[in-house]
Amino acid sequence: MIRRTVFAVVCLAAAAVAAPPLTTIQDVLYKADGTRFNGTLTISWNSFQASDNSAIVTQTSTVKVVEGNLRVQLVPTSTVTPPVYYTVTYNSDGRIQFQENWAVPSSATPLRVRDVRTAAPVNAGGTGSTGGDAGGGPVAESDVVGLIADLGARPVKASSLAAGRVAYVDGLGLLDSVDGNASDCVHVDGSTGPCGSGATSFVDGDSFTGIVDGANGTFALSGTPAPAGSLAVYRNGILQKAGQDFSLSGNTVTFVAASVPQPGDTLLASYRTGTSDSGTQLLFPAPQVLCSGTGAATTATALSSLGVCSIPAGLLLPGDRVTIAFDLSHQGTTSGFNFEVDWGATAILTRSGAAADSLITGRADGAILATGAQVSTQSWGTVLPLSATTGLAADSYTNGLTINFAGALAQTGDSLALAGYTVVRVP
Repeated sequence: MIRRTVFAVVCLAAAAVAAPPLTTIQDVLYKADGTRFNGTLTISWNSFQASDNSAIVTQTSTVKVVEGNLRVQLVPTSTVTPPVYYTVTYNSDGRIQFQENWAVPSSATPLRVRDVRTAAPVNAGGTGSTGGDAGGGPVAESDVVGLIADLGARPVKASSLAAGRVAYVDGLGLLDSVDGNASDCVHVDGSTGPCGSGATSFVDGDSFTGIVDGANGTFALSGTPAPAGSLAVYRNGILQKAGQDFSLSGNTVTFVAASVPQPGDTLLASYRTGTSDSGTQLLFPAPQVLCSGTGAATTATALSSLGVCSIPAGLLLPGDRVTIAFDLSHQGTTSGFNFEVDWGATAILTRSGAAADSLITGRADGAILATGAQVSTQSWGTVLPLSATTGLAADSYTNGLTINFAGALAQTGDSLALAGYTVVRVP
């Protein structure tokens, strides 16, 4: 009897020594709505050899989770070579909710799920990996459906492809680098060259060459207007009419006898020059300040002009934008006032300021249409609240357009001044 008892104890001890080490994962699981998770966890793995050389065979285990309480013991895999991962499938309400991978380290104390959760690499040996063998290793390209065809369809880089350069597909279908200077423009065929035509595309405020003595009527421009109809000639700020006040030949402007400039007159011209590489006439490539300065002041109670910007004929084209900015200064505290901005004959902004409004500012944007413009405005003051409007102005701009700033006092005693205004054309 004693011999039997000793033999049983020895057998139990041997079995205890032979068992692989285990790590306890213990946690409380919740759903996203804050309620506790109820269901099962199906844990699966491929065959591997434990750290004590115990042979762990491919198997699955189902663990029941009640009121979120999870407790399971698993053989550590973090020291296994090649790496092995447990694939854990969460089931609840009779359907699979999601899967994740666990990498279980050796631990004498219980671990939480967050301590073992990991992302298993491809073909890492767990049943959740996409590899085909349990021991890991490289995957042949031919084993991945469609990979060879996809690789063959992709562009292949040429030997001259360099980092930091613009890439293009050459005649052989290879990705190559564009050659050229840093300031060059790249064409659709991968060639490069200077941007634009290399010539000035627009001349603004050009001075004439010639004597202004009341007798000379022939003057030269710095460049040749192209097209000729883009030329706008100003004499003392007044736009001259081609064919009626002057004629153009090349870069030579000849005034008719009745319009010959007199001593002291100021002559200025604006015009386009040159074409783009495609032969399309270049328009004004950059924003232009059409008008800028301070305006007048008024003490009158009738609406009067405080400043005017005259946009010449032929300058505005569909697709252009005109931006207007202005500031008013109110001196005195006894009278309110009215102010207005006119787009041609259309009042695009009309508001009234209070006696306490010492400063007023406003903005307007006009989008040039085929006919007329779509205009939006904003204005506010010291106490005047912000107001925004939008609408259409049907005024034709073909023969020029006038932007007028007007103001009036509600009663005498104060003054209202146009402190500054700017009108900019954005192509």
